Amino acid sequence: MKKNHRFLCLFLFACASVLSMTAQENVSYFLHTVEKGQSLYSIASMYGVKQAEIIKLNPESDEQIYAGHTLRIPLTENNARKETFHTIQPGETLYRLTIKYGTTARNICEANPGLSAENFRIGEVIRIPSPAEVSAPGTSSGVVYSSQESPARRQPVESHCRDMHKVKRKETLYSISRLYNISEAELLNANPELKGENKIKKGAFLCIPYPQTETSQTANTPGNIPTDKELFNENPKTKKRYNPINVAVILPFLNGSRSETTRMVEYYEGFLLAVDSLKREGTSVNLHTYDSGTNTSSINEILSKKELKEMDIIFGPLHQEHIKPLADFSQKHGIHLVIPFTSKDNSVFRNPSIYQINTPQSYLYSEVYDHFARQFGQAVNVIFIESEEGSKEKESFIKGLKEELRNRNIPMNSVNENAISTQMKSLLKQDRTNIFIPTSGNNLVLIKTLPQLTLLVRENPECRINLFGYPEWQTYIKDYLEAFFELDTYFFSSFYTNNLLPASINFTKKYHKWYAKDMDERYPKFGMLGFDTGFFFLKGLNKYGSDFEQRMTNLDLVPIQTGFKFERVNNWGGFINKKVFFVHFTKGYELVKLDFD
Repeated sequence: MKKNHRFLCLFLFACASVLSMTAQENVSYFLHTVEKGQSLYSIASMYGVKQAEIIKLNPESDEQIYAGHTLRIPLTENNARKETFHTIQPGETLYRLTIKYGTTARNICEANPGLSAENFRIGEVIRIPSPAEVSAPGTSSGVVYSSQESPARRQPVESHCRDMHKVKRKETLYSISRLYNISEAELLNANPELKGENKIKKGAFLCIPYPQTETSQTANTPGNIPTDKELFNENPKTKKRYNPINVAVILPFLNGSRSETTRMVEYYEGFLLAVDSLKREGTSVNLHTYDSGTNTSSINEILSKKELKEMDIIFGPLHQEHIKPLADFSQKHGIHLVIPFTSKDNSVFRNPSIYQINTPQSYLYSEVYDHFARQFGQAVNVIFIESEEGSKEKESFIKGLKEELRNRNIPMNSVNENAISTQMKSLLKQDRTNIFIPTSGNNLVLIKTLPQLTLLVRENPECRINLFGYPEWQTYIKDYLEAFFELDTYFFSSFYTNNLLPASINFTKKYHKWYAKDMDERYPKFGMLGFDTGFFFLKGLNKYGSDFEQRMTNLDLVPIQTGFKFERVNNWGGFINKKVFFVHFTKGYELVKLDFD
């Protein structure tokens, strides 16, 4: 009896193993290489999958992921319904992908606004919309692994195009033909659907043919394959500027809490000062302002307004539930959407229209770690001041920083926030820079620790000692200015202004003159945030027009408070602001904003 029972157990185990292997063979996935600042949350958001689904294929990712790490991303029913994600392999070109997937260069370009010859490189992931006639996405050897066989593909019809041009506002056949040094007749022959049309529609993709001299010699040669550079030929000329710029501001000015209303009004007041400054420079702006209220129905009413489709750029909203409908609207109509406040929405990972001012936490911290290493180097000794008050808020920052220090073999120790200076002294190293970092940005921690740290510095003048902290410390400057200078203090922030600088003084005076009041003492100052965001984007649109996305890094502006360093999160998503400053209170009683770019 026992023998039969043992045989049955072995038989069931063998069956389970076979079923497990079969299940694994049927799992389809593609590869994603983790970039600096990405988290499991942001990666899952990019591909429309759950974090648990990524962990299932990559068990080690539950503990940590790091830049350069390759993850298997599952192809689920959710993310395979509308598109295929493809990891570029050695030797692949855009043209070859059009053949592989039975689609066109136009479709691939439209699905990946950030795709270019410069980033069409091995390991990059791009999005390929599934053609209507193809029932399932194809597989790619070494990229998408599946037990299913790839369906037959049709030959693309756009191999004669040297470029795909997305029509911008106010562009004409004449202006586009001049842009690429071809005739209108050549452009019409390459796009026969345009014949008889009075005008071309904004957002449409046009095939840009090879000039006739090249067509006979090159493009019609059998087997000739256009290069990536030809398909993504970046024209150095600036396209037509917006004149005037149609702008909408959509924020909850009424019906919110008193604090919320005050912040939104102050932001808008700063924004108006930016519009006034630009108008004095000759920029023409048509400004439309809408009160979004606090419920979903109010945003839908605004989106139904006819004039909103004609906007070049929209600033807002504030509330989380308003972001998706407004983002979808902006993407559909090709409108830039600037989200000035929240950093927690994931729409930016799948919507190319979005510019997110507040940096998502994982990207922000990654920039801080990089700047920390550049500022202090290897010869440091980090001492964490452990606190119970507010430490949960900085838990992920401290965890990531400790991991970075371990990877760089930098020594670190910990001391309790109630420790006295003699206990702290035992952790000092004379041959290194000793950096004290509280595990909380709470004011109570500073109240407890600053006196002991000040005493430590005075009793050990031969030691190099710094204090390092957080953005919210700028709200305590008035209370701790002397201590910050004596402790050679640094803190990081995406928003900062020195109230003694001329730009800050002039703006504060102008704000007071216009509105007969002062800005609220908060971090950040919303009046300055409104001015900086308004001036940056409207100046950029006026200067570069439809080339704004490609050339915004060329804008030579020094904002009053807000730093701007926009990078696209992936080939098909929007932009996040990755600008971070270090503010340094030197022993020489100087206040320095360190810009690492």
